[in-house]
Amino acid sequence: MQFWRRKSLWLALSASWLLLILLGASPLLRLAVSPRPQPATPQGWPHWLDAALLQSFSQPEEPPEDVPQPSQALHGARCSWGTCFDTSRCRDDGLKVFAHPAAGTASETHRRILASLEGSRYHARSLTEACLFLLLSQGTSAGQCGPAPHHWDGGRNHLVINLHPDSCPRASQLGQAMVAEASPRVDTFRPGFDVALPLLPEAHPFRGGAPGQLRQHSPHPSAALLALGEEGGRWHTASTHSATCPWDGRCEQDLGPKQTHPGEKLPNATFCLIPGRRAEASRFLQALQAGCIPVLLSPHWELPFSEVIDWTKAAIVADERLPLQVLAALQEMAPARVLALRQQTQFLWDAYFSSVEKVIHTTLEIIQDRILGTSAHPSLLWNSPPGALLALSTFSRSPQDFPFYHLQQSSHPEGRFSALIWVGTPSQPPLKLIQAVAGSQHCAQIMVLWSRERPLPFRWPETAVPLTIMDGPRKVSDRFFPYSAISTDAILSLDAHSSLSTSEVDFAFVVWQSFPERMVGFLTWNHFWDESQDGWGYTAEMANEFSMVLTAAAFYHRYYHTLFTHSLPEALRTLADEGPACADVLMNFLVAAVTKLPPIKVPYGKLHQEAAPLAPGVPGSRPHPQPPDQDCINQMAAEFGHMPLVSSRLRLDPVLFKDPVSVQRKKYRSLEKP
Repeated sequence: MQFWRRKSLWLALSASWLLLILLGASPLLRLAVSPRPQPATPQGWPHWLDAALLQSFSQPEEPPEDVPQPSQALHGARCSWGTCFDTSRCRDDGLKVFAHPAAGTASETHRRILASLEGSRYHARSLTEACLFLLLSQGTSAGQCGPAPHHWDGGRNHLVINLHPDSCPRASQLGQAMVAEASPRVDTFRPGFDVALPLLPEAHPFRGGAPGQLRQHSPHPSAALLALGEEGGRWHTASTHSATCPWDGRCEQDLGPKQTHPGEKLPNATFCLIPGRRAEASRFLQALQAGCIPVLLSPHWELPFSEVIDWTKAAIVADERLPLQVLAALQEMAPARVLALRQQTQFLWDAYFSSVEKVIHTTLEIIQDRILGTSAHPSLLWNSPPGALLALSTFSRSPQDFPFYHLQQSSHPEGRFSALIWVGTPSQPPLKLIQAVAGSQHCAQIMVLWSRERPLPFRWPETAVPLTIMDGPRKVSDRFFPYSAISTDAILSLDAHSSLSTSEVDFAFVVWQSFPERMVGFLTWNHFWDESQDGWGYTAEMANEFSMVLTAAAFYHRYYHTLFTHSLPEALRTLADEGPACADVLMNFLVAAVTKLPPIKVPYGKLHQEAAPLAPGVPGSRPHPQPPDQDCINQMAAEFGHMPLVSSRLRLDPVLFKDPVSVQRKKYRSLEKP
């Protein structure tokens, strides 16, 4: 009896499993998304989890069109990071790159890339200082190759950058060199050694770049739209109804009204279907910029920067042979998931793809991560704002040390700050200011940067916190140098002429602890567009809007000193040395470019405001553009490639500030004194 029961149960289970197979096992046919990339393992395109259940639609002897064939002469096919790159040439101060000069006439893009490298932290002035040698391929889409440079050494420790796919067909001559190529084929790409680049359009901006267009292209969540590329760079838009299969010629249903825009290159849709053919890879960046979720149909090209970017947060990979299942899965996707994917497309576009310069720097940062090890940039830093290019591994390898990741890490900045007082010419010793700052319960130390020609005073006030005097001539930009003596996360930047009370310092620091990634200050400026001058200007006039806080009295994270010194181009730091106003503008540009947020203003005493300095060349009564010799804001906007400043109308005051209640109930009662 027991035997027959077991046999009946076994037959029932077998029949159920067979029925599931015949019916299609719908959950397995929804979507194919890549697993979360691990830092130690280079990531390529994902594979279907149910590949064993799917029969090929083509015969083995008849390969389908566009499927890449095995290459007979791979460039250094046996090369890997451990065998073809000598890390002993690299010092502890990070990646240093020497770019070979162009052979013959260099293109405009070539010259601008070399100029960008010369002003970056990667630049090496000579061959002996470099551990990576950069060769910008002179090949074009026509397949012409440039000659090999001197000191080629068989390609060892070389990186060949091809901004065009297959721009140089003599791949076998590259030897042991790494290749950074646009949309490389999956059968020739060497994970962990080569770098996959995006396919950039000819008119792609070199610096800055256009912002993401999610706000301008946002169809209603209840009406998810599907876009498929057409000839001429246009997109066809249809509904995501499961009976519609825009890329399958066997569909008999009506695709719905076409929504083509001849003068518009970006799709206005929720999902963008991108065929797997290599020629369609250029549409990938269009989808990212538009905030349209890329749905890649059996792609035959490697995903850009797949070694470090977790594309499962921004894109979907599907099998082009199952159109109805894919469309059904898109239609059933939760709105929260759709929103998260679209938001990630905007972050990735802005952080790594919006300009040629960002693409080049991302490539070099990936190689630097390989040199420093897998812990150089955790996945969180690559795949969360502001991105790995703005989270320098030379500062720290722990996300908790940066001002951007406290929310994700469930951490808080420490409760102490360091005061940094700049004493320039013509300033008096800030004795009263030192006493007021030292009286703060949150102050850990005070550092005075004495840059006057006059000798130091013999007597300094006695304080309960350490007081350090650093004497010597300094440039204005040196006030933002990452001094090793600064041990706290927060810095209170001050000028000798600043005037603050202890209560103002305490309240401003408490506000900064809630917004450690932003600048918190007292005195504000605002930028504006001057139509008559066709340029930017800034004003110190008190108004209802502001976009900058003066570093003469402001809190910010010490990491911005590292970014200021090691990330900004040398030309911008030189510009800041022209005057304190330019240094203020540049620090505000930097923080706004990183956070995409405005600074925060806190209350400041009326007497202090009357004594505060105005912007150079700006009368106190009305805004007026700066004289040409002090007009640094336009030069900085040109160097950044866009205007990063964000205006705000918000000021944070203490609770009960100026409320008609007893003064004894107010924590920062001295803020209300005239």
